[in-house]
Amino acid sequence: MQLRTLVPEPLHELSRATYSRVSQATRSLRALPDFIVIGGQRCGTTSLFKNIAEHPQVLRPGIEKGVDYYSLYPQRGIDWYRGNFPIRALARLRTARHGEPQVFEACTYYMFHPFAIERIARDLPDVKLVAMLRDPVERAFSAYKHEFARGFETEPDFVRALDLEDSRLAGEVERMAADPTYESHAHRHHAYRARGQYAEQLERVFAHFPREQVFVCDSESYFAQPAEQYRELTRFLGLEDYLPARFDQFNARPSKPMPEEARARLVEYYAPHDRALTELLGRQPGWISV
Repeated sequence: MQLRTLVPEPLHELSRATYSRVSQATRSLRALPDFIVIGGQRCGTTSLFKNIAEHPQVLRPGIEKGVDYYSLYPQRGIDWYRGNFPIRALARLRTARHGEPQVFEACTYYMFHPFAIERIARDLPDVKLVAMLRDPVERAFSAYKHEFARGFETEPDFVRALDLEDSRLAGEVERMAADPTYESHAHRHHAYRARGQYAEQLERVFAHFPREQVFVCDSESYFAQPAEQYRELTRFLGLEDYLPARFDQFNARPSKPMPEEARARLVEYYAPHDRALTELLGRQPGWISV
C-alpha cells in the first residue's frame, strides 16, 4: 500500500512535503530507476503502471507514479530525484524471495518533452525505457477531454481546440530550450495532435538509447491480450514470471462521441505519421487494420 492511499485527499500536499523532507535526508541510501515508463499520455500508462507495480520485484516512487524530474524539475538536481525512490537495502529485503528489486517511475510527459530523453540519457545511460502508444486519433480526443475536465483547456469545441494548437505551441520549444526552468502550459496541455506523432518522438529516443533498451507496445494490443503483453514486458525487464490477478483499465473517460469532422481531419493527418511509425518499428501498431 502506498502512502497516498493512507492519507485523506485534503492532506496529500502535506504528506507529500513531509515525505520529501524525510526522503531527502536519506537520499544517499536510495536507488535510482532501473526502468522508466516514458509515455504516452492517455495511452493506458496508468493501467500499465498499476499492473507492473504489482510485480513482487518491482518498486515504485513513494507518492506519485511519476516524479517529472526530467521534464519539469531538472533544476532540482539528481539528489532530489534519488530521494523519491526506495532505500536500496530495504528494497532488497522486500524482494529477496523473488530476486533483485527493480525500481521505476512512469511519466507520460517524458517521451513528448523535447529535452527529457536527452537528460535521462545523461544521468541514466543504462536505464530501460517503456513506451505505450495508442491510436493517435482516439488519443487526441481523450487528451482534450482530460484537459478540459481538469480545467487546463477552456475551449468547449474540440475542432476549435485543434485549430488553435499550432498558434498555442508556436515558439514554446524555443522558450523551453532557452530556460530549462520554463514550464510551457501549452506544450504540456494543448498538444493534441503533436503528441500523437509517435515516430518522431521514438526517433529522438533511439538517438539517445540503443533499441534493445526500449520496449514499445500499444494499448490496443495490451488490452486485447494483457497476459501475453505483460509477460513480454517482464521478460524485457528481466523479471521473474508473474501475472497480476486481474488486468483492469484505469482512467477511462466515457463521453459523447468525437465530432465526425474532427475524426476525419485526424485520420487524414495521422496517415503519414502512422506509416512512418510502422517503418520505424518494423511492424504495424495494433490500431492499424491490415
